[in-house]
Amino acid sequence: MLRFLIAVVLCINLIGQYSILYGQDTGTKSASNEPTVKDPRLKVEKVIDGLSLPTGMAFLGPDDILIIEKNHGTVQRITIGNKMPETMLDVHVSHSQERGMLGIAVELNQTNNSNPYVFLYYTKSATNGEKARNQLWRYELVSDSKLQNPKLLLSTPATGKSFHVGGKLLIGPDHNIYATVGDQTKYKATQAQNIKNGAFPDTTSGIIRITLDGQAPPNHILGKIYPLNLYYAYGIRNSFGIDFDPITGKLWDTEDGPEFGDEINLVEPGFNSGWSRVQGIWKPDKIGNYDLSIGNMKLNPDNLVDFEGKGKYSRPEFTWKIPACVSAIKFLNSDKYGEQYKDDVFVGTTVGRLYHFDMNENRTGFSLHNDLNDKIADTNSGDELDQILFGSKFGGIADMQVGPYDGLLYIVTIEGAIYKIVPR
Repeated sequence: MLRFLIAVVLCINLIGQYSILYGQDTGTKSASNEPTVKDPRLKVEKVIDGLSLPTGMAFLGPDDILIIEKNHGTVQRITIGNKMPETMLDVHVSHSQERGMLGIAVELNQTNNSNPYVFLYYTKSATNGEKARNQLWRYELVSDSKLQNPKLLLSTPATGKSFHVGGKLLIGPDHNIYATVGDQTKYKATQAQNIKNGAFPDTTSGIIRITLDGQAPPNHILGKIYPLNLYYAYGIRNSFGIDFDPITGKLWDTEDGPEFGDEINLVEPGFNSGWSRVQGIWKPDKIGNYDLSIGNMKLNPDNLVDFEGKGKYSRPEFTWKIPACVSAIKFLNSDKYGEQYKDDVFVGTTVGRLYHFDMNENRTGFSLHNDLNDKIADTNSGDELDQILFGSKFGGIADMQVGPYDGLLYIVTIEGAIYKIVPR
């Protein structure tokens, strides 16, 4: 029971929790508590530390990284393991709880050889009487030194809420931008939360897909009316990780539940994750409480909004009964660790664990054994999870990227460090 309560406390606010728990921008790990991986052929190396609540990274080139800092609203540049003296960008952000500078993606290959685009998702501070809003902006990297020419691509509703804001960004194989937007705690408000008679979707509670210029892609999935035409997926409570399978081109995400039901999902176009009518594989009772008994499982809920059949619910490919605090997800499109890990998926958590999943033959799920055959973890540690536990003691994993030039897995921790896993 004590371990359960600790896990609940750690997971309630996810990224926002770390600024509260540490009470400062950076934390220092002792040498005896450095991150480790189970595979003796691999080891963890520190790239840099001393950063201020970093939440995401993107590569510009070999040993050339952009890093975003949550509370400061800054974009820093790291070259050869050193932070450049001047910031690339400094914007005023609201940083309470889960707000702040939250997502970054870079599009380097412009067809007209123009400046690289840098996309940022952050909570713009309240100004002139307006409430803070979570927004997606496009900048240009000018003269290799500053981010300039901002263009607003997306602005979510000003709810006054500082939880479940999402913010992870990804450039897809179709060269569109994918952004996670949480329900902003409005889970009984819009159809994006599967409320049959709720208001029309408002860009919250989903994965939003837009062009590099901020337009709706021509192949609408759920409908033609704005902003429904921006939704790639919906019914999502709070997601801090998305990535595309390099083999199939299909999207996957992680989703955090309340005190249970963290998920890893295969996200087909029009995917409905079920929130708030189902979380994990459990449905709420009439007053909103959840019974996690086997008899209350809801594998095929029939009371969800489907936008005239265009949206489709599917159960998670993996879920936890108690909080796992899942965050980043990344496919290792590299053979630097051997064929054993090539194109497999790695999932991080904000309590320092790094999980590794083998894909099944058709890459629609995971190859699981013994107690995990049912796709449910009854705990967030212990013997049951030994088959998927890859590493530990990383601290709060906020982002993971595969180095496009060296093929190594890089891990950003909210305590202020970047690590990479290397062969011994």
